[in-house]
Amino acid sequence: MVEVVSPGTENRSRDYRYKRTEYAARGITEYWIIDPELKQITVCKWVEGQYEDTVLKATATIASDVVPDWELIVEQVFAVAN
Repeated sequence: MVEVVSPGTENRSRDYRYKRTEYAARGITEYWIIDPELKQITVCKWVEGQYEDTVLKATATIASDVVPDWELIVEQVFAVAN
């Protein structure tokens, strides 16, 4: 699951806080929050009953537990948007 943060304070709050509950209820074990404004990706992984977040920027490598042997550099995600 990938969530792209929408502009605006209300949208940011929804995307970072409230959707977490919706994803947990649906059994999503991993999702990403792509934040174009901050140029960062937060990887949220379900661990022992809650999401653990890892914030990645610039040249950090994103690895997925859901898609084995797959990696992407954060900058590559934002380069496509430019």
